[in-house]
Amino acid sequence: MIPSRGGSMPPPPNATAYFPPPRITLPSGLEILRTYSGAFICLEILLGALVWILVAATRVPLPLLQGWVMFVSVTACFSSLGFLSVFLFSYRERIAIDWNRLDFLYHAAVFVCYFGTFLLQAATTSLHGHPLKLLVSSQNNTTSYQTLLNEHEYNLSIAAAIFAFVTTVCYGCSTTLALRRWKL
Repeated sequence: MIPSRGGSMPPPPNATAYFPPPRITLPSGLEILRTYSGAFICLEILLGALVWILVAATRVPLPLLQGWVMFVSVTACFSSLGFLSVFLFSYRERIAIDWNRLDFLYHAAVFVCYFGTFLLQAATTSLHGHPLKLLVSSQNNTTSYQTLLNEHEYNLSIAAAIFAFVTTVCYGCSTTLALRRWKL
């Protein structure tokens, strides 16, 4: 309310009195590794690196599909490592953001991307017997074909699809834990 005699406006209310600082429920330092969330992040890093290695060990016969698998597994592995480092080295205490919300948004986004990665890797694996090249011999009147994946690459692709699924489940569990922390 402005005074009728031309006085100055009252100062604005103190924002910290109305908006308390966000509550961070994850511990800092090595204590993060003793929580379920810390264990899931470590599993995400380990299993994501396995997916990355297994896909890189093949010839990558379908670069459009497996290129996305490689991109997501490498990006998620390094971003999870960075996210874990924030809590291990107590950077979360120096950066004033809502870490519970960021934890949920990060894990939810990576969960969706990893679910797509699992589907694409499973689709690549399912094309194991699909002929890639037809070799026609006019002398013997025979036709042979080369498959998309040989037996070794097929086994690597199966393992990559399984580890992509398990990594997706880990990101889903981390998303659920982060949602509980953020909303409770």
